[in-house]
Amino acid sequence: MSEEQNLDLAELSSEIAPELTENPGELDLADQAQPPTNAKELEAVYDIPVQVSAVLGKANMQVSQLLKLGRGAVVELDRKVGEAIDIYVNNRLVARGEVVVVEDRLGVTMTEIIKMDRS
Repeated sequence: MSEEQNLDLAELSSEIAPELTENPGELDLADQAQPPTNAKELEAVYDIPVQVSAVLGKANMQVSQLLKLGRGAVVELDRKVGEAIDIYVNNRLVARGEVVVVEDRLGVTMTEIIKMDRS
């Protein structure tokens, strides 16, 4: 079973690539087996599509209840107002955040990154 750890964005960047702050632009041939650590090395994955979902909350209901919903119906979710929302990438929880309004559109700002231990 995997265990969750909460990291803020500053901790995440220093954990992913601490060597970028030490010697930016240098790449040692001995480190070829290491994962990519800068933008140039990640160019191959830039065009891969991912599905991003921001989940405000969840509700369970029977199909009969779902079919009775009409315009203006309210569905009670399992979250409270102001509580953090879950952000998924390809159905994997990666962050939590808050809903924001930018001009006339809704958006999400990430407030914490969720690190899953792979054991």
